[in-house]
Amino acid sequence: MSMLNETPHINDHKLVYHHQIQGVFDRIAYSLVRFARVFADLFFRERYGHRAVTLETVAAIPGMVGGLWQHLKALRYIRDDHGWIKTLLDEAENERIHLMVYAHIAKPNLIERLLIVIVQIIFYWFYFFIYLFSPRTAHRTVGYLEEEAIHSYTEYLAQVDANPRKNVPAPEIAIEYWKLNSDARLREVIIATREDEINHRDVNHTFADKLR
Repeated sequence: MSMLNETPHINDHKLVYHHQIQGVFDRIAYSLVRFARVFADLFFRERYGHRAVTLETVAAIPGMVGGLWQHLKALRYIRDDHGWIKTLLDEAENERIHLMVYAHIAKPNLIERLLIVIVQIIFYWFYFFIYLFSPRTAHRTVGYLEEEAIHSYTEYLAQVDANPRKNVPAPEIAIEYWKLNSDARLREVIIATREDEINHRDVNHTFADKLR
């Protein structure tokens, strides 16, 4: 049975939507994300649970960095932030929960935990300076990163559907966070995660559009 038929609230357009590149800054943002995907594909291949752990380590950084810069900007100009700060901090919190959920599922080993630390340090400073010089490029980068996340979780879902043994019970933290049924499985967790990523994709592309 098609996963799309079982999740009618997510249509094909939502899953495959791609923001068309418009100008040099969009191209830079897209190229950065595609470059990062090459390494993810080489390192993780089809180990989607472990890929999710590293992905969420990266994804949890932009919201916090963006929220900080928007907070400082609002202070500097003594103006309302129009809800940007809360939206970005909520995004960071949501992605942190994703990390905790998939860490329970994938159980990263020592080498993978070391990779998490290295990736976090590098990406934090990298994104910090992107946001400093071009907030639009920063948000567009996150938008494209979320597009890759949606694709990755869709492939993860297909893998679970093809091999029911991989459809393990959902961790308690996931059941509590998404208010899932007590007998929920990994499949429901992936679907809930993907819905979050769809929202983050749309929000960041919208923010980038507003910063033209």
